[in-house]
Amino acid sequence: MRPIHSAISLAHRYERHISAVSLIGGFLFDNYAFGRIDRPSTHIVFISYLLVAAVAIAVLHWLESRPPEKLPSARTRTILAAATQFALGCLLSGFCVFYLRSASLFASWPYLFILAAIFIGNEIFRRYHSRLAMSSLLLFFSLISYTILLVPVLLAMIGTIPFLVSSGLAVVIFLFYLRLLAWLGRERFRSVRHWIGIGMVVITAAINVAYFTKVLPPLPLALADAGVYHSVAHIGSQYEAIGEQQAWTVRIGQPTVMHIAPGDKLYVFSAVFAPARLSTRIVHDWQWFDPVTHRWTQQSRVSFAISGGREGGYRVYSIKTKVKFGDWRVDIATQDGRRVGRVRFRVLPLAGPVVPVLETLK
Repeated sequence: MRPIHSAISLAHRYERHISAVSLIGGFLFDNYAFGRIDRPSTHIVFISYLLVAAVAIAVLHWLESRPPEKLPSARTRTILAAATQFALGCLLSGFCVFYLRSASLFASWPYLFILAAIFIGNEIFRRYHSRLAMSSLLLFFSLISYTILLVPVLLAMIGTIPFLVSSGLAVVIFLFYLRLLAWLGRERFRSVRHWIGIGMVVITAAINVAYFTKVLPPLPLALADAGVYHSVAHIGSQYEAIGEQQAWTVRIGQPTVMHIAPGDKLYVFSAVFAPARLSTRIVHDWQWFDPVTHRWTQQSRVSFAISGGREGGYRVYSIKTKVKFGDWRVDIATQDGRRVGRVRFRVLPLAGPVVPVLETLK
């Protein structure tokens, strides 16, 4: 028994470190384990976690609402609060995975930061999961985050209508859940119902603001691949592209460098994943940085119809003629301007031979 006691003692001593490692490990595992958003197994997992959290919150509320002589033990409170924390943590981790897949970090970082902060806060403030208002509002945030993923898959469309349906569905389900909480313990629920109501309004308003200001990612689209090339050709079931050998700094965020002679063309390729049955349009928005005005100026905008279902994303490419030297970026976005990704590159005059790189874009 001594090794077991020693292990428990070490676990208590290094609880914060273990929690941090578990947090990172759990997120990495979810990123590996969660498959496509249009697979039934993914939604079974999400719904299961939502049910575990909802049941644990409701049962603890019911037990806490009983007379003093029938109140739950500290052990029971701990178990139910831990079940709530575990289920909500798994939900938030899963949302981080899918929202990150869909998001362009340049456009959606404020919402992703808030989502990550809530995810980390759920782990740090675990002792407060026994409090009805906090646990209920975390459940509502998880519910609305899930319906934003679910409804576009069910309706096979993206845009304002699916988003509003998502928000409305989450609010209706949560209001029914609040009625259940009131029935299970009226007096205890009455003491916090105003805080829950205010929190629900704030969360709904914040997510709507994030959507209409285009900070919310264009769920459930996700950029599977993108790049700039000297040529792209569709050969059989594959795309063959010719690029340039790049410096190692490109891998850590530096723009790709392309050398061209006057009159040469450049190609931007993208593969955007969409769920099965979903058809929409995306655009390639070519922008050049004007060194005189210090502003990005649109040079061309190409629109494509894409269809969902392909594992590696729907593949398209656009071509730019009369390419100016300097800094470029091509935004891959929905028609209403919600960015899925961005290709950044610098165009320099051809001063000598370059090393061509042949790539197969699957």
